[in-house]
Amino acid sequence: MPESKNLFIVRHAKSSWDEAGLDDRERPLNERGKEEAPKMGKHLAGYSVKPDLITSSPAVRALKTAEKIAKELGFKKSDVVADEGIYTFNGGSLMDVVRGFDDRYKSVMIVGHNPAVTELVNYLTNSQIDNVPTCGVALIELNTGRWKDIAKGTGVLLEFDYPKKLWARA
Repeated sequence: MPESKNLFIVRHAKSSWDEAGLDDRERPLNERGKEEAPKMGKHLAGYSVKPDLITSSPAVRALKTAEKIAKELGFKKSDVVADEGIYTFNGGSLMDVVRGFDDRYKSVMIVGHNPAVTELVNYLTNSQIDNVPTCGVALIELNTGRWKDIAKGTGVLLEFDYPKKLWARA
């Protein structure tokens, strides 16, 4: 059986728009986001695949989402790597980041932003997902042993979970 890689693509949890004029990178999670991120982390702890590396956009809402999920997966906050390249809204730019991962990592989680997250999921899996919701997670198995070799359609969507699918909101 050929080697494969696993990629968790996560959209940051719900963010706050309460502070007018706040720089986009500084927007925090709102209460719902603070609640859903650790719940999603607990859910992901039940997956058979675990990330070896968790990397995130440096934007506050993405980094906090990554840290809350990471804690539930047994990582420390300091284990989460902020990567400027993930602060993008373009799927092609996000793909460049993924292709640059060190091959020693079999499984990587990235926490980023839409529309880049949705574009990347669809590109890798030939899916037609309209939107990865906030705190949504796609787990993709990539049919390659090297990150630099991933290309359009080389992935299989193993899981696609998001809060509304998992927990009914009152």
